[in-house]
Amino acid sequence: MKKIAVINDLSGFGKCSLTAALPVIAAHGLQACPLPTGVFSNQTGYDSFKSVDLTESMQGFIDEWKKLSVTFDGILTGFIPNSRQGAVLARFIQDFKTDQTVVAVDPIMGDDGAVYPCYDGDSIAAVKQLAAMADMITPNLTELALLCDQDPGKPYSPEEICAMSAALPAEIVITTGIPVSDQALANAVYDHGHFRLLTVKRLGQHFSGTGDIFSAFVLSEYLNGAGVFEAVERASAFIERAIAETLKHEPEQHYHPDGIAFETLLTMKD
Repeated sequence: MKKIAVINDLSGFGKCSLTAALPVIAAHGLQACPLPTGVFSNQTGYDSFKSVDLTESMQGFIDEWKKLSVTFDGILTGFIPNSRQGAVLARFIQDFKTDQTVVAVDPIMGDDGAVYPCYDGDSIAAVKQLAAMADMITPNLTELALLCDQDPGKPYSPEEICAMSAALPAEIVITTGIPVSDQALANAVYDHGHFRLLTVKRLGQHFSGTGDIFSAFVLSEYLNGAGVFEAVERASAFIERAIAETLKHEPEQHYHPDGIAFETLLTMKD
């Protein structure tokens, strides 16, 4: 069975990070091996939360994995709260990446043209270092601009997005959530020199955890033999169905911190 090391935090409520990625990977017939970076009572989109930072414990966990002589077909990283943790993850990739390992980095730094308040220059530098080690990265448009040292608040044409994607070391760059119209968004997919915009419906609401589901779904599909464009289309269709299911129960709610109702759809991922 193929294995993916999933490096992210764990939230008791709010389906995101590990609680979003692990079931998606398992439904693809792959073994998810979680390395928790922190534990949260609930994800940070709620009014309050309690958390425990596991940065200081992570290297000890990793050392135990080394004793097992394990190898991974995929490595998936998510939110990085500080530069110290970024350094731990960079060493993890150096230690475990082989010629057969696909490293996927979700370079979480900001959205809607702004950097998240919890990030400083050192944290951004740590994310950039990980992205430079990746085979696949899944930024939004703000994060793509930050990775390329461009203005994150500026709109970009498809040609400019393609050029920025090509300038990054990763051979696969999937830029998500690009505004197209009031009814549509696009994912810009750059795969080994080939570029395409894939349009998805715009639902006008914010749902926690969709990025974590998307990156886990795409990497799982890719490791199972799907092409990148096909993997992105399948992931987008799955998330669209899960959002529709969520809206059946919460049609008037603009922000959905609990995440989307994807669990019952896992057997219908194709």
